[in-house]
Amino acid sequence: MKLLIVEDNPQLSDDLDNFLTENGFIVEVASTLQKAKEKVDLYSYDLILLDIGLPDGNGLELLNAVKDNSETGILIVTAKNALEDKIKGLELGADDYITKPFHKAELNARIRSILRRKKFAGSNILQVDEVKVNLSSLQVFVNDNPIILTKKEFDLLVYFLYNKDRVLTKESIAEHLWGDNIDQSDNFDFLYNHIKNLRKKIVNAGGKSYIQSVYGMGYKFSIH
Repeated sequence: MKLLIVEDNPQLSDDLDNFLTENGFIVEVASTLQKAKEKVDLYSYDLILLDIGLPDGNGLELLNAVKDNSETGILIVTAKNALEDKIKGLELGADDYITKPFHKAELNARIRSILRRKKFAGSNILQVDEVKVNLSSLQVFVNDNPIILTKKEFDLLVYFLYNKDRVLTKESIAEHLWGDNIDQSDNFDFLYNHIKNLRKKIVNAGGKSYIQSVYGMGYKFSIH
């Protein structure tokens, strides 16, 4: 799952980045409203953690840039007594809010709750045919047998399952998994290797070869 933190306090931003990365998320950061707008124009995010008080404007302005994408969750961050901002944010389409200061455990729980509601029909279990992923425990099963995946393989599998039967370009997969860092690479050899290893682990556990190459376009995860 890919998150965008919109926060102008560098210490808090770095702290949240490290915490959420440790909890299995792919994280990008924007310190201003303008940078956040540029990022949402270029990339797709599963959830945006949105601080309202930004140096160049009100963070709620970003809601207009993402409201047409109903799959992107929005968790707004407000000051303790900012009731008006909370109400306005929810009216504009935010999914939830959290008030500063907050505990990281609560933040993590709220983020995962939004993602479950928006992407997985409220469930911690994502299953396609004989492949099952527990999003809470980060465990993967094929025919109820556990398989061990690297973090990137896990992220890749979840992305495929969420986009079942959709053709995903190499560029979109790489950007989803590596975010801004993808600009540092000049080929997709690293992606081929992750896909090959994931496919092999599923097949070796008794599953089908779900991940199909679509010539000239990319890949798709299909049970057909």
